[in-house]
Amino acid sequence: MADEPKSVGDVLDRLAGRGGREAEVTVGEMLTSLGSRSYGPLLLVPPLIELSPIGGIPGVPTALAAIIVLVAAQIVVGRQQFWLPEFLAKRSVSADRLEKAVGKLRPLAGWLDRWFYGRLPFLTEGPMIRLSAVACILLALTVPPLELLPFASSAPMAAIAMFGLALLVHDGALMIAAWLLAGMAVAFGFGLLVSGG
Repeated sequence: MADEPKSVGDVLDRLAGRGGREAEVTVGEMLTSLGSRSYGPLLLVPPLIELSPIGGIPGVPTALAAIIVLVAAQIVVGRQQFWLPEFLAKRSVSADRLEKAVGKLRPLAGWLDRWFYGRLPFLTEGPMIRLSAVACILLALTVPPLELLPFASSAPMAAIAMFGLALLVHDGALMIAAWLLAGMAVAFGFGLLVSGG
């Protein structure tokens, strides 16, 4: 699409629109609906899905983490069009399940869109985009071992979602919060793994 989403509500509208057309929605179709040049939504949507009921399906958090690593790595190298391997692009979820997840995320989206917008935008541009992508890769790599512990993978995914949101709405204050949450998520995950859950 020529125009890119500008808010979390826009992102959910596009996902809901995609889900309303078919019985199954693939990851590739979701990617296309968000715009293949847009950093923020592509880093925001996978963790939001993980934080929704869909994230409770075994293996889904790790698959979403793999997508995040692939997208973030392409941001780091400056790729203009995002690409996913066919085996990931063809993974699908039922449209009904996607619609329910979008519905559950709507109140959160409304709150986020009211509170986060355009502060300190220089912190969401230039080298900060690539640094954020590196942070997202490191956070996503913690997800597979944390998936073995109930709800533990939600901590790094929440931090990744915050990076994606900061880039989507160009909010530098939120970017600072994302870095702080990333540090806490790593410390939390490390503590869980060391203690064995």
